[in-house]
Amino acid sequence: MDKVPLLRNGSAAGELTVEREALYTCFSVNCRESGEGLWCAWAVGERGDLRLGVLAPSNGELVLCRRFSTRMTAPVGRILRGEVRAVGEAAEVEWQPACQPECLFRTPWIRRQLRGAQGVLCGRTSACRVAIPYDPSRPFPLAAMFCFARICRIGGKRYAVYCFDAGEQPVMQEKN
Repeated sequence: MDKVPLLRNGSAAGELTVEREALYTCFSVNCRESGEGLWCAWAVGERGDLRLGVLAPSNGELVLCRRFSTRMTAPVGRILRGEVRAVGEAAEVEWQPACQPECLFRTPWIRRQLRGAQGVLCGRTSACRVAIPYDPSRPFPLAAMFCFARICRIGGKRYAVYCFDAGEQPVMQEKN
């Protein structure tokens, strides 16, 4: 069993307990009450984030117990900390234009797919994220990996956002 800090806006807010049980990982969150609004717990790992779910009030605290298969938790890597975020708030990503997006990767296939792509953005949280302009009337960007994409708006424009771990493997993203 591992216990890691639970943070809200960078400050200690409680504790996240992570326990491996055969083919599953169990997460328990205990968070000091935070006032109004709905709050979501996240496990932040070496290679990505995993949305655990919405916290529920119990005896003056916000709590959550969830169990995920190893298949869902493995891409995140070792859990470094927990975070409490307002519902609907994703990991803070500062997007930057990528003039030569193929240079972001070492993997030849990804480099070929991104060569010459226009309007690509890159961002880093605990993982590498790439946002490729999305137009439903055009071929899907990185079509072979479409199931890993999350369609969202950044600066009012639609993008297919992909998240990659340190080994440049795509990571499944939780839908908000």
